[in-house]
Amino acid sequence: MSWAVEEWKEGLSPSVLQKIHELESQVDKLKRERQQRQYQLETLEAALQKQKQKVESEKNESAILKRENQSLMELCDNLEKAKQKISHDLQVKESQVNIQSGQLSSCKKDIERLEQELKR
Repeated sequence: MSWAVEEWKEGLSPSVLQKIHELESQVDKLKRERQQRQYQLETLEAALQKQKQKVESEKNESAILKRENQSLMELCDNLEKAKQKISHDLQVKESQVNIQSGQLSSCKKDIERLEQELKR
């Protein structure tokens, strides 16, 4: 089959044949360059897809972390409110203990006074 492709060149002058050969070489070179660039393009497109997937994955992970962070902040707020309530309750109970301690001390004094009166 290649003989048929070459048949049209028969009878051409050597300078024309030389020019045809140069043009064919240039076409082959350009075909190879095109194939290389096509391969580079496909490689870059694959890398781009991979990066897009990575970015999407990181966006999803970021959203998950933001939700988790929000949940933890709400939990911290709730714990802080519970701590404040417990602290307030403790202050109230300490105040009640102090009042009752004072009442107990007063009652002891009254008892001592009454015992002294009884002894007389």
